[in-house]
Amino acid sequence: MDSPHNTGDMMPVFYIGQHETTRSLPVSDQVLRQAQDCGYDMLTTPITTPHFHASVLSLLTSYNQNHVDGLSDVHQAMPIVPPLKPVDTPLTPSDTISQMIAVTSPWIDLASPDPLIAHLSRQVFNLEIAYAAFCGVMTVLVQGPRLHHGLLHSQGLSQYARAIKEALTLGSYLQLHLLMPMIDNPDSEDGEDLSNLARFARGEYVETHNGKEGRPTDQLGTWDAWNVVRSVCNYSTRLSVALNLPRRLPAIGVQSRWYSEPLRLLCLPASSFLVNARGSFVLSKPHQLFISRCMRLRNAPWILLTDIGPIPGINNPDLILPFSTGILSPGDAADAPSPRSSLSRSPTPAESAQLANQVSRKSKADPTPHLSYIRYLQRNQPPKSIIERFGGGFQDYLQSPLQPLTDNLESITYEVFEKDPVKYDWYERAIAQALRDWKTEGKSTSSTNGAVVIAVVGSGRGPLVTRAIQAGHDAGVQVEVYAVEKNPNAYVLLQRHNEEDWRGLVTIVKTDMRAWKGPLLPNGSHGRVDILVSELLGSFADNELSPECLDGVQHVLNQQHGISIPASYTAHLTPIAAPRLHADIIARFAADPNSFETPWVVMLHQIDYVSTQEPAPQPLTEVNGTRQNQPKVETPLLPDVQTAWSFMHPCSPSVLAQSNVRRGGSASGGGGGATGGDGANEHNTRFAKLSFRCNERGICHGLAGYFETVLYDGIGGKIELSTNPVTMERKSKDMISWFPIFFPLKVPFYAPENSELDVSMWRQTDDRKVWYEWLVESFVSMGGRRVRLGLSDLHSSKSNGCLM
Repeated sequence: MDSPHNTGDMMPVFYIGQHETTRSLPVSDQVLRQAQDCGYDMLTTPITTPHFHASVLSLLTSYNQNHVDGLSDVHQAMPIVPPLKPVDTPLTPSDTISQMIAVTSPWIDLASPDPLIAHLSRQVFNLEIAYAAFCGVMTVLVQGPRLHHGLLHSQGLSQYARAIKEALTLGSYLQLHLLMPMIDNPDSEDGEDLSNLARFARGEYVETHNGKEGRPTDQLGTWDAWNVVRSVCNYSTRLSVALNLPRRLPAIGVQSRWYSEPLRLLCLPASSFLVNARGSFVLSKPHQLFISRCMRLRNAPWILLTDIGPIPGINNPDLILPFSTGILSPGDAADAPSPRSSLSRSPTPAESAQLANQVSRKSKADPTPHLSYIRYLQRNQPPKSIIERFGGGFQDYLQSPLQPLTDNLESITYEVFEKDPVKYDWYERAIAQALRDWKTEGKSTSSTNGAVVIAVVGSGRGPLVTRAIQAGHDAGVQVEVYAVEKNPNAYVLLQRHNEEDWRGLVTIVKTDMRAWKGPLLPNGSHGRVDILVSELLGSFADNELSPECLDGVQHVLNQQHGISIPASYTAHLTPIAAPRLHADIIARFAADPNSFETPWVVMLHQIDYVSTQEPAPQPLTEVNGTRQNQPKVETPLLPDVQTAWSFMHPCSPSVLAQSNVRRGGSASGGGGGATGGDGANEHNTRFAKLSFRCNERGICHGLAGYFETVLYDGIGGKIELSTNPVTMERKSKDMISWFPIFFPLKVPFYAPENSELDVSMWRQTDDRKVWYEWLVESFVSMGGRRVRLGLSDLHSSKSNGCLM
């Protein structure tokens, strides 16, 4: 039942199941077919029956009656749960079992501080997991850990985590989904079934809660518990979250935290639905937005409708219902009332009676109203953005960085870059503006005929060459264009373009740009270039050796008026939580021991930002001459993205002169580079120390890297590109050429509330290659002092650095 990857222009596919917490009938083939006829894709089934539950309770009662006072449990024989009998389980191996989600007993308590209850619970759990695996079940829904036992909190969480890890070994192919509420609300556990084993925990192990003082709700309490369990299970890819959505969703920050986790099920209980004015079941706008966001994940979660009533017609095998199409009238599908409406809260008895009549009439027309509404949402998902359409198959997919100086790229690689709808337009604008300013300022050119000489270095398949020619036409300036490319295969294509598209206006040069001596003049000497255009930037700006390449070709640039496009670029960092990426790297580690020391290029999607800041306040608007605030809407917090370092071009001539002196190891060049080599490239090393505030507790799996670049800064202002999520919308909206870079951590870093993460980042070189090193420290303030909580390994990508 794996969901397909959402790629291209396909709309998200909703896989919808039905779950009854107290399912009375076994899920037979006939029941499953009836559910499918109603429009469901799957059903849940309990692994054991009420008969088995009763037998375990009898065993517990018998043990307690025979308990010898004064003897601890370790000195007595603990009760043994007997093997399952046919009367204890409705499951049996079948062809349709793959269309069912097995549910472990919700009445056990694996986290109980009472060793007797924990012992019985583990036996029941292991019996159910082993039998489900035997029957061929692939997906198991497991009740999340009980966090409160009287006044004790999370006392048995480690026991629960160990039980889950053991279950993953019992069922080698099982996918375990832990049913977790979005927030930790202690009072919600008090309403559980009276036959739950947690109710029988003995007083000496549980600090009884007197119920007079309310226990506070912890917004991130259940996430904390999940983090412990999956950490103990070493981020197993067979362990994921079944998230129970409450009637009122928590703050967006909490939603984003869960969104970054491996969501496999979204559970919608009947209590999460509201009833609109027409008596139809609907979800609030925040629920719709959260579901829509989750359904755009690379692996979209399934939806599980919980306790919304039995499957219609289940007692009448001859009743076949039409498939739920999700085609609703506008009135039926209308959003729920506003938060100020009385219907947004729990209705009064009078309102309930009135609504019951409306709902009853609706149910006669639609026997599956909840399902119909979810199908309606499926059919009316908002269209995908440009970035989503382009990168649907690349979300959270790890890619090794390119080695453009040592590898000759394939045509398909160039083609992917050229699909960008923004980058090349912005480059053309930058070149055209530079030409206009050149003309306005009356600068002299490097050509003999007064044309401005433009060289596109690293021209690939030639998109920037085309834009340079067009920019000359737009600016009304005569240009002389050179295309410099070392790739012999791309060189063939460039010549064809020159013959068929550029009408022989371009001079094609096959060479490494650093070895090019400049335009060849009629007298056999070499001239200079007025405007040097390149697209050598990588995901972190300088990770594909743009500084080294442009330093190497700068000798051909007009020393008086020469312009480099881009003129400068900056690298940016922020810590992120990326559980999916961390799990993927763990899976790669056995085959690639350097996987945790590789800066990965990745389209970051299912992540959460560890350090955030409030967005800028919304501007005031005027209505009838009166300035008014915009309606208050909860907006996502912005990531705290900080600048690590920058590069500017052309580089200072004195810096390059010193670099040339050091090259070759002459005495005047000093004692060599700090990390090896002559030190000729040491001017391109960088170091940054950045501090990030963590207002909420969370976990850091690594660092996300972005860049901003000024292509040209002239009379008309700056023309910029950005992958920085804070500035991209403003500077280069919908640009898709560059995915961010991810610097992973071998061991995830826990950041307590109101702590700080200090990030140290180096760009290193030994004249043969360039690599990065990174280190993270965690601090809290105590008694006016900054106390270090932890220190990561010093990670280094030297073994797979970018070769020069």
